[in-house]
Amino acid sequence: MFRTLLIANRGEIAVRIAAAARALGVRSVAVYSDADIDSPHVAAADVAVRIGPAAARDSYLSIAALLAAAEATGADALHPGYGFLSENAQLAQACADAGITFIGPPPSAIALMGDKRAAKRAIEAAGVRGVPGYQGDDCSDETLLVEAQSLGVPLMVKAAAGGGGRGMRVVHDLADLPEAIRSARAESLSAFGSDVLLLERAVLGARHVEIQILADTHGTVLHLGERDCSVQRRHQKVIEEAPSPAVTPALREAMGAAAVAVARSCDYVGAGTVEFLLDDDGSFWFLEMNTRLQVEHPVTEMVTGLDLVQLQLRVAAGEPLPIAQSEVALSGHSIEVRIYAEDPDHGFLPQTGPILAFVPPPGVRFDHAIGAAVSSHYDPMLGKLIAHGPTRELAAQRLAAALDQLVLLGVTTNRAWLARLLRHGDFLAGRATTSFLAQTLLAPPDVTLADLAAVAVIALRRSAPAVPRDRLGWSSGRPVAAVFALERGDATGTLSVLRVGSGVFEVGREEQRITVQLVDDCAASGSAPATVTVAIDGIRRVVPYAVAGDAIHTPALSVNDVTHRPAQSADGGTGTLTAPLDGAVTHVFVQDGATVSAGELLLVMEAMKMEHRFAADIDGTVTLAVRLGDQVRTRQLLATIAPVEA
Repeated sequence: MFRTLLIANRGEIAVRIAAAARALGVRSVAVYSDADIDSPHVAAADVAVRIGPAAARDSYLSIAALLAAAEATGADALHPGYGFLSENAQLAQACADAGITFIGPPPSAIALMGDKRAAKRAIEAAGVRGVPGYQGDDCSDETLLVEAQSLGVPLMVKAAAGGGGRGMRVVHDLADLPEAIRSARAESLSAFGSDVLLLERAVLGARHVEIQILADTHGTVLHLGERDCSVQRRHQKVIEEAPSPAVTPALREAMGAAAVAVARSCDYVGAGTVEFLLDDDGSFWFLEMNTRLQVEHPVTEMVTGLDLVQLQLRVAAGEPLPIAQSEVALSGHSIEVRIYAEDPDHGFLPQTGPILAFVPPPGVRFDHAIGAAVSSHYDPMLGKLIAHGPTRELAAQRLAAALDQLVLLGVTTNRAWLARLLRHGDFLAGRATTSFLAQTLLAPPDVTLADLAAVAVIALRRSAPAVPRDRLGWSSGRPVAAVFALERGDATGTLSVLRVGSGVFEVGREEQRITVQLVDDCAASGSAPATVTVAIDGIRRVVPYAVAGDAIHTPALSVNDVTHRPAQSADGGTGTLTAPLDGAVTHVFVQDGATVSAGELLLVMEAMKMEHRFAADIDGTVTLAVRLGDQVRTRQLLATIAPVEA
């Protein structure tokens, strides 16, 4: 076994690898960019090394920086995790050249399986059937247009390099093919540095089923059963489970044998995943091989009882696999969801900003690296929540309940959306295919008056932080309701809060009224968030919350208390522009003090690889609060506009 392991990654997977190294007595080295100096993965390792500025291309994607960190710390092994350079043959070769053990397959296997055209030819030579298509050397537009005629529609245009849904376009009408080719080439070139494409028949309504394989240097190749990853949004996996509700023991054996044949076709070593499309008649076709650890590997660990990261390390150290194929057994069912900082109700817009309160749910596995803030520099995945049970139904129930219990305040996440997915009838019945999310409308739940009542009490406490609970809302004269203007998304409404007794309030919205008793009110302490305990119709609820500026966050909703915000002008604007998330100011189009008109573009900021444009919302004189190149935080003031007096 090697002595020191450099973890060439960040976030939750770096934490996961550090834990596996520690269990084997291996010293771990974390690497970090300037944006990650306080990230939990840095503290999880034995030592840590700065490798560059925030931009991934100058840090986590820099082979030179990673090898320099390995040399500086005496690392004799390197684990790439997933993402970044995990499927980069150049990194694997550079490690070999430097005498460093790469925790993964040989460079030749990475290169072969990373080229989807070459991989298709290799697996078909090994007797494994791929999705019908064209993967010839000539991938000019003219050739692709001709080949598409014989393949027919629906058709998939795919980047030959990379994965993760990038460079992929589904074509239902051949008239749309030229534009699909153009846009797929452009995206592939940007993402992977290659514009080589291939064509495949689009197998719609199939399942995405993948087989986990393990291979050692002694010629043993095992499969550890399957994972079903059919619930996807834009080719990105959302829910993963093991085993698949659609796979029988006989089908598992057939798919496992095909996956082992694929691994043998490229002399594979280590952990890898062979992905298939599975039709409802039991037919399956090879999609691709991921030559790395998968994000969803925990569900396989939960049903097999094996630690895949430890096995990766042991195989890389030359040890034989400690089990035989006949000893691989699946126990119960496991389901995983990916927690993202994103807003499902507004186009899944990535979110950034501080984490104000975090309490993991009990009774389930939570792989995460949640720290003080969500950065705009990297993928917005916060972690993976995994539940296990003796049956699929119980695993889903436990996972949905865990999502309800998760406290993660400060940024909007997909937590509640995932819980709705897990409780959807088609998912529970095991009917979800790759078309499930495209065909399923998950409307956001209505905000109840009980949810708003808790927020109203929090707003009242926020307005009078030092008043004892039994005196909150008290007035020496005629009782007067406090009225709060609360902004949620693009809508603003008012709530009235009237004290009707000691710790008892009447909360009103339009014509609705509800009586709320404030039972308890606890300030934040250590890792425990602030809470209010309210009783409505005799039912008590403990509501965690966090307050930052005008924002009030509870698990049910986040609002901005805009009660004292300046009134809008006659044309509907406020004259105040703030950043919706962390990012950088990339363009400034006006001078400080300039006279601007409503609708005039003032500046552009980039966040989460998206441009956000800011225009004046009223006529007036602009005062800029930022300059070109500034890094700004969520809700930071960008500019104000003073109305021009008549």
